[in-house]
This record gives sequence, structure tokens and C-alpha cells, in this order.
Amino acid sequence: MARISESTLALLYRDAAERYEDLPAFASKGASGAYEFLSYRKLYERGLALATALIDLGLKERENVGLLADNREEWILCDYGVQLAGCADVPRGTDVTETEIAYILKHADVRFVILENLAIWEKFSRARAGLPGVETVILMDPKATAPEGVFALRDLVARGMTLRAEGDRRAEARIQAVSPEDLFTLIYTSGTTGTPKGVKLTHANMASQIRNLPFELAPGDRMLSILPVWHSYERVFEMVSISMGACTYYTSLRSIGEDLKTVRPTIMASAPRLWENLYRKLMTRTAEAPPLRRTLFHLARSCTCHVKRAERFFVGQELDLPGRSVLENFSRGTVHFMRWAVCFVPHRILDRIVLAKVREAVGCGDFRGTISGGGALQPHVDEFFNFIGIPVLEGYGLTETSPVLAVRTWKNLVIGTVGAPYPETEIRIMDLEGGTTLYPDPSRKDLGRGRRGEIHSRGPQIMQGYHKDPEGTARVLKDGWLNTGDIGMVTFNDCLKILGRSKDTIVLLGGENVEPVPLECLLVHSPLVDHCMVVGQDQKHLGALIVPSLDGFRTAGILVANLSELVAHPDARKAMAAEIRRLVSTAEGFKSFERIADFRLLSKSFEAGCELTATFKLKRHVITDSYQDLLTEMYPPQS
Repeated sequence: MARISESTLALLYRDAAERYEDLPAFASKGASGAYEFLSYRKLYERGLALATALIDLGLKERENVGLLADNREEWILCDYGVQLAGCADVPRGTDVTETEIAYILKHADVRFVILENLAIWEKFSRARAGLPGVETVILMDPKATAPEGVFALRDLVARGMTLRAEGDRRAEARIQAVSPEDLFTLIYTSGTTGTPKGVKLTHANMASQIRNLPFELAPGDRMLSILPVWHSYERVFEMVSISMGACTYYTSLRSIGEDLKTVRPTIMASAPRLWENLYRKLMTRTAEAPPLRRTLFHLARSCTCHVKRAERFFVGQELDLPGRSVLENFSRGTVHFMRWAVCFVPHRILDRIVLAKVREAVGCGDFRGTISGGGALQPHVDEFFNFIGIPVLEGYGLTETSPVLAVRTWKNLVIGTVGAPYPETEIRIMDLEGGTTLYPDPSRKDLGRGRRGEIHSRGPQIMQGYHKDPEGTARVLKDGWLNTGDIGMVTFNDCLKILGRSKDTIVLLGGENVEPVPLECLLVHSPLVDHCMVVGQDQKHLGALIVPSLDGFRTAGILVANLSELVAHPDARKAMAAEIRRLVSTAEGFKSFERIADFRLLSKSFEAGCELTATFKLKRHVITDSYQDLLTEMYPPQS
């Protein structure tokens, strides 16, 4: 059955109800702990009822509606209600701070806001003094009693049902009036102490992601939902699921292990942390196993690695960065064939008696694969799961790109890359210094493959811009081309490889976004710090490279002649660690993932023209390359 392809998500929701009717659309755990299903038809009818009630309360066309909640069945119901009323939602999770609530809802001109539970209601209440524009508040949780002046979601749905029974069809008129260029959602990117930016994504942006998905789902497919639904990545994945009649099961980090076995998903969106944790548990379990089982596992893994690497080479899916010559390919092919010939039979036997049990133990018996995003997979984890038969299709994108720019597929799974560019998507690699196009370069036979630079993209998924921020929009968007701020290259497999970041935002392994500049400014204000750069891209925690201040430490009583002596002084690290703990702590308003977990002191100062620009801004890619050995110490590769 072909996917539904519509120009707006309101029409998509309507057509999904007509095509899939009583098939399960979403599944949530009931009081007994068992999954309970909501059909496409019933979800749409409730969404229409909610839209009708919202319109009756005075919600106007193309308004922005605040939606502060985490993954649950009522979340998608509220999204339906907002979209079917011809409006856009402004979503955020319940970990949002009071300051963020006040800023986002005011900046987005929100009059209606939907809150998940009483805990987020308390946060909202404390922020409400700065929100004179908010007129209507709705409580989502069906088990909670709505405070005075707050509407209960269940009551609004009932009210809408009554109105519709009396012939109210205002929602249908709103659905028809929605344009592809209308705002679908306004997502405020996570900030640290900086100001969040409102990314404007249209119906056309999201529809292009569904239209161009390079693989198919089908009615009967089961998708496990664990990533925050307010993020564009999980959001578009659920839209894809709806377009193809699959069922989305809501889970959590606490119950993911059990739910993998219960649901036996066929596909899911995920973040690298899930696979890191699963890999660690498997390795721990293996280390604790009896000697024979441990030996069989390692033998199975070794044979499988040789066989899979050889097979990937022969189908053109071995990572090729330099562009290998015919002679190099022949030499590598000979080695791969010999290893394949020796290991193939043991691999087939050990896969059945060892690795099949591993797949079954983690609930991946029916698993077709996962699309991992929000950060880079560690290479050893990436190889491990793909080689043992659990496909991990890593993708790449930004909130500003709705979000997918590139993704691996089962037919083009080049480990070490994020796959080929998404259909209808143009990628170019730009020189960081001169601004010239490195790829595609028609003057070169290889078109510039293998050349490192800044990734720019153009396509139907590119955002409309930042809300009320024309200057910010102009900095990243020009002539339809979005500057991603990431550094990468196009490989000789015609896949995109991400190498680092030229812009500031750090994305941790768990998907948390951290703006390093405010942290760096805070640390540099310390008398003990001359320069510093916060690091941690695709890692579990933040770290810092710090140029200590000779004068500051001398004032503190550590008398040394130069930076080399200071770095070697036993008390210098202790003093710096205490200073970091004092400045960056939960008591100072920082979240746990924003704290600096490790650091290294540098014996050379940053200089203009080298580590610094002429205006004394950090050249992050230069510093990263120069101190790769120290970064490896802080973040040692695992095996």
C-alpha cells in the first residue's frame, strides 16, 4: 500500500483516517501496564472534536498554540486538534524552565496554551506574570483535576463532540483553508543561558520529508517512540508512521528494555545513547558469562566482522575517503576475499547459535532497523550492531531542515557516514576561509569528493526562517542555501560524512543541545582563566580546554615561571576544578548536562591568526585539530 502524500498535515490526518480507519495508530500503556490502542478513525474524530472546541473558545486561524508536554497519547491528540483548527503548535517538553516558558510563549504571541500536568502548570503559574497575552489554559492529564480557570482536555473533547453532533463543521472549513506555506510548527531550539531561536517550519517543509522518505513502512509495522516528540526528528517520524498506516508505541528509558521484547518493533527512531547503553550492557553480560560462552561470543563477533566488512567492500559500501586507485582496490579486495573465504562457514554457524540469541534477547527478532539521529554513533558501536544483524541507519539534519538532510538506507549503508543526501536535497561543501565551493566543483574530475569544508544545503525542507529574527535568519540562510555550521565532506561513495562543527552549538550523545559561548564567557571571567573552549560534541558530557592565567594563579599563591610549569604544578588542577565547580553548578542555574565534567590545562596561549580570528573569536576546528591528543584523553575510544 502506497503512502499518503498530501500538501498539508491537516489533509494527511484526514486521509489517514479514511484509508486506515480501525487500524491502530498509537498505543499507550493503560493502568494494567498493557498497551491500549487508539485507531486512526477514533484519533481523527477526537482531533476534530478538540479543534471544534478550540474554535468555539475563540482560537483564530493561523494562531500559535503553546504545547508543553512529553510523549503520550494526548500529545498527538492535541497536535491533531491544533492542526485541524488551521493553527500551528509551539511545542516544548516538561523539562522547560520558567524563564524559557516566559520567553517562548511571549515571543510566539501565544494566547492558548496546553499543559501536560500539574507539575508543568506550577512552572507556568510562576511564569504567568510575564505572559499577559495568554488567555486560555488547557490541562492535558485526564487523571488530574484542572485548577480554577483551566480547561480540562477531556471536557473540551466532549464539548466538541456535542457541537459536531449539532452540525458544527467549522473545523472542516479550517482544514480546507490550510495552505502548504502556512506554519505547521514553531520549534524553539534548546538554549543554555542564551536566547532560544524559534524555527518556523511549514506544512510544505514537513510534507517534503514524508514525500521523499527513501524507504517504505506499511500497515502492521510497529514503531517504538522514545525520543522527545517535540523535537523535529521524532515529530517527522511519527508523521511518516501516520502516512503509511503503521502503529506508534510510546515507551520510556525506564521501560525500553521490556518494551523492545513486548512490542518487538519493526522500526524506530533513536539517539546514539540508546545503542551505547545497549552495547555496554551486552559487553558486561559477556564479560560475566562462563568461559565457553564468552569465547563463542568473541569468535562469532570476529568472524562476522570479517565477513561483513568483505561483503560491504564488494558491494561498494566500504567507506572511501581518499578515492582508492584500481590497484588499491584489487589489493584490498584480495585480502577481503581471503578473510571471507576463511570465516564464512564459521560465521553462518555462530550467527545461528550465538548472535541470533543476542538479537532475540534485545527484542530485535522482527527488527528491520533504526534511524539514529541527534548525534554521531561511536564507530565501534555502529559497526557492532550493523554487523550482528541489527541495522542502524544513521541520519543527519537540523531543526532548521525539518530535520533530515541525509540518511542511510538498507541499500546504501556506508558505515562511518550519514548516508546519501535526501531526495530533492542539494549539498555543497564550502571552504571555511575563502568561501569558495569545494564540492561540487565541475572543474575537478572527482567533483571535489573527499574535500573538507562547511556543509550548506538547499531543498524543500529548509525552514522559513527564525521567528521575529531577520538578522539571525540572514546569517544562516542566503539564496535558499542554509549554512548548517557543520564541517563535512562527500565521500567517494557519494555519502556525506560529518567531521565536526564550525558553529558553536554542541550536541551531546543524548541529544541535548548546549550553547558553549555563555559557559566560555563565564569561565573566562574567572581570574584563573585566560582562554577556554568547551567541547563535547557527540560525547556523554562536556569538557573544556583551558589556557590558565599565570597572573591569576600567582595571585592565588601558585608561583611559577611559565604555563608549562603551571600545568605541571600539582595544585593547579585542583584549584581549577574547584573554580569550575563553583561557577558551573546546579545552584547557579545550570542543568546537569551543562556542567563541565572534565578539562585539560594548556601550556600554550591562544593567538590571533592561529587559534583565534582577527577579532579574537575561537577557531574551533583549528583548536580541535591541534589538541586532538588531549581530547582523546578526555574521551577515550571504546572497543
